[in-house]
Amino acid sequence: MGREPDEAIYAALANQSLRRPFAPVERSLADALDAIFARGEHDFDTVAKALQAAGVERPSGQAGPWTVQVLDEELMRVNASLDEVYAQRA
Repeated sequence: MGREPDEAIYAALANQSLRRPFAPVERSLADALDAIFARGEHDFDTVAKALQAAGVERPSGQAGPWTVQVLDEELMRVNASLDEVYAQRA
């Protein structure tokens, strides 16, 4: 029979390409997105509304409601930051 999965290994692999840890506000957004997607939501308008309803803070620190455009901008900003660190340490 097969081996039981080693949760520590999976946890380590989940972040293997990160060259820096998520900031707490980035982690909160990631956790919120995981929960929203786990509920089967995939429409970004619905996702933005769910982030707004949950009171999730924007990683940029900017105030205002979550919209599809804001979600796109925030994700692009976080990804650009991670890419920059990755490029510097590759």
